[in-house]
Amino acid sequence: MALARVVTFDGVGQDRVDEMKQQMNEGRPDDIPATEIVMLYDAEAQKSLVVLFFDSEDDYNTADATLSAMPVDETPGQRTSVGRYEVAVRATP
Repeated sequence: MALARVVTFDGVGQDRVDEMKQQMNEGRPDDIPATEIVMLYDAEAQKSLVVLFFDSEDDYNTADATLSAMPVDETPGQRTSVGRYEVAVRATP
């Protein structure tokens, strides 16, 4: 069963989004074993929604522990919510 970690952030500036893009191009750490990471951004509201997908409970738990312990200055903005979801439907072309 695939799982998703969905996190919302407030106070996200374009400069921070650009930094995140650069970091992701350099690869992600081993302790975040996501199969895919999607970051949605609303520049006008300075809000972001980040969805990380995982193939297993173990992978989810590893990443959740790492991301929950992440210092505030390493997140896209102020974390306002974190949710855990089962991926019920997923379609790609």
